[in-house]
Amino acid sequence: MHPDRHLQSPDDVEGPGTRTPPHTDRRTLLRGAGLVSAGLVGGLPAVRATAASAAPARREPAGGYVWLAGDHHVHTRYSNDAMFRVDDQATRAATYGLDWIAITDHGNVPFATHSIEPLHAEIDAVRRKFGDDLLVFLGLEWNIPGAEHTSLLLAPGPREAEVLQEFVDRYDALVVGARDGTPQNEALAREALTWLAGAVRGRRVADALVLPNHPARKGIDSPAELRGWQDAAPDLVIGFEGAPGHQAAGLPEPGMARGRGLYDSSPGTYSFPGYPAESYRTWGGFDWMTATVGGVWDSLLAEGRRWWITTTSDGHQGCGDWVKNPVDPLDESGYADTPYDAAGNTFNTTGVYPPPVDAGRPVTEYSSFPPGVYNKTWVGARSRDPLDVMEAMRAGRMWVCFGDLVSGLDVRVQPLRQGRRAASMGGTLEVRAGEEVEVVVSVELTDGVNHAGLVPELARVDLVVGAVTGPAADRQAVRAPGTRVVTSWDTTGRSGTVELRHTVRADGPLYVRVRGTDGKRGQVGFHGADVDPHGPAIDVPGQVNPWEDLWFYSNPVFVSTTGR
Repeated sequence: MHPDRHLQSPDDVEGPGTRTPPHTDRRTLLRGAGLVSAGLVGGLPAVRATAASAAPARREPAGGYVWLAGDHHVHTRYSNDAMFRVDDQATRAATYGLDWIAITDHGNVPFATHSIEPLHAEIDAVRRKFGDDLLVFLGLEWNIPGAEHTSLLLAPGPREAEVLQEFVDRYDALVVGARDGTPQNEALAREALTWLAGAVRGRRVADALVLPNHPARKGIDSPAELRGWQDAAPDLVIGFEGAPGHQAAGLPEPGMARGRGLYDSSPGTYSFPGYPAESYRTWGGFDWMTATVGGVWDSLLAEGRRWWITTTSDGHQGCGDWVKNPVDPLDESGYADTPYDAAGNTFNTTGVYPPPVDAGRPVTEYSSFPPGVYNKTWVGARSRDPLDVMEAMRAGRMWVCFGDLVSGLDVRVQPLRQGRRAASMGGTLEVRAGEEVEVVVSVELTDGVNHAGLVPELARVDLVVGAVTGPAADRQAVRAPGTRVVTSWDTTGRSGTVELRHTVRADGPLYVRVRGTDGKRGQVGFHGADVDPHGPAIDVPGQVNPWEDLWFYSNPVFVSTTGR
């Protein structure tokens, strides 16, 4: 930690205990570069269950929720730039500690023409194989008309593939030629969401969720579009990918040495001009919209919007994996179209690649960690039923974490008066205006090695508080000037479960959220030291090892106020 950080004393941190000795069978894994090694069996990566890949134990805290780790952005061989069978990705996810995943292959003409039926058949087979041990959702990485990419999740059911097929045929931007950021295409995106909401209301599918992916990567998801999407389908559009996948892209050489999340571009023709140059980079691995205290995410929360964040692997392939050979460069509208067998089959003619067994070469440039290795979204569900998981996501009972920095998190806001119930992540506590409330943060620290063979150590937890001021007059607003870090706790050297408390006066509606860090990188936040004195550092492409810059973020808890 930097010596100039002004934090509360250790006396403000509760939770005595002694650290469990780290596991002795930790993996070396080229620690200097943070590379994840993978053996090859029949051309496919061998998945090895070790202490490094084990998930933290499931817990049932007050409220009776079971906390399940997941990933809503995973690709298979039905994507034009990926390679694995559904079973391969599911096996990896289960081995590396996930309880649920969504298969979200890219929408495009080959996918719409050929892929959905066989993809659904593979998902059905994997569901039978894993049962409740791993929930698998059918989804789509939807090319939003006029904008970027989005994770679409559909609840399992007899008509899920039928609904997906119709949605892709009608509304995927690469299928219908609606990629450019024109007013007509932006209107088509809202129409698509209205159509999807109608499919849920009409019970063609039991539920659906929509979360824009890597929202600031190209700058083409404007603040007004984000607001418009949720307004068009408020029960479906529940937030965005607060921290992108493709984190392995940032590993220094011999890694890919690019931007974390592949955030290393610059504004284009349809980029929103109000986004600064810094928004095209991640900050501590998180999207600029999320990492900036008082920024875009906070501007949505300040309206009172239930806008939640997640993190995903965006899993395509990883270090040591094999890919089809040769590999064509991909552009925004094209696909790899080199024949992959003697009959001249290509992805464009089949909508699928063969399994990468004896069909390729070792990857030397890669961008995705396998599902569960680095990014985890934890969801507090009432059961392991898929509909309960989706409802928990909609309710905002979620927190996100890199590299198993912590094993558990609970954030509650409770009135100081006895006998009244607290509100937790995604919830709302109602109090009288002017009443004081207590924020209670309980963090279960990690005592074993993560996938990189390191024992993560939490150095600091920050409490962010913002005023809820109502709908923004400017639909393109990117600021929440009433939001700031109000206190930080030094957690270095602690072990077990740490409890942190802070009192806030609720003079009006507000929200609270927390984040935590290993303290290895940081800088003054984008809006200055008065707002965020010790925020995440902007990521310089090729110069940041993601394993040496770990963070967790909670979703907010709201406080509403009534007359005094």
